[in-house]
Amino acid sequence: MYKKIAIVILILICSCNNQSITNISDLNGYWQIVKVEQNNVNLKTYNVNTTIDYFEVNKRDGFRKKVVPQFNKKYLTSQHHSFFTLKTENDSLHLYYTDTKNPYKETIIILNKTQLVISNTKGFVYTYAPYTPITLD
Repeated sequence: MYKKIAIVILILICSCNNQSITNISDLNGYWQIVKVEQNNVNLKTYNVNTTIDYFEVNKRDGFRKKVVPQFNKKYLTSQHHSFFTLKTENDSLHLYYTDTKNPYKETIIILNKTQLVISNTKGFVYTYAPYTPITLD
């Protein structure tokens, strides 16, 4: 019985994946991590982020970098970028990072203007929301 339920849930998740990525350009911009999960267990929830991820995509190539938001709506950045290539395989969108000594892959599960969910090969699932700058008005 449990196997049948698990199969139905898996089919529903897979069938939703195709509808979960409507526009690759939605990846562009600043994203703050909301939570990290593994095996459907919440490992960490972030209430405040001292660093955020900036993504920039041009067709199928792009980069990701960590930035530190400032109160004046500017960002402290380093020169380090993680370059990636986007590839669609088996109805899934993958980020292939190849500029490191240990190339790795992440899978975009959900991508839209309000949410980004990425999983890696170690089973971690990262949920992001668009970053909204903090103002002291």
